[in-house]
Amino acid sequence: MSVAVWRKSSYSNKEGGDCVEVAEGFLDAADWRKSMYSNQAGGNCIEVAHGHPHVVPVRDSKAPRGPVLVFPAGAWAAFVGVLKG
Repeated sequence: MSVAVWRKSSYSNKEGGDCVEVAEGFLDAADWRKSMYSNQAGGNCIEVAHGHPHVVPVRDSKAPRGPVLVFPAGAWAAFVGVLKG
């Protein structure tokens, strides 16, 4: 997340307070891996970004500039475990 651009909540004050920050732009620098089931014709494949220990970003390989879903790492591991079942 070192390449992320952090944006502080508009409700923040100079004392800090109980605020959240949102990371932007870190997925542009992500290391994306395409499914091994993908072929040259495209197909219905996903790409998964590596290098984020607590989350797993997932996107459609046919739309790399499209939306990205970000799952908690534990939930993604459980999902993959069920698929391998």
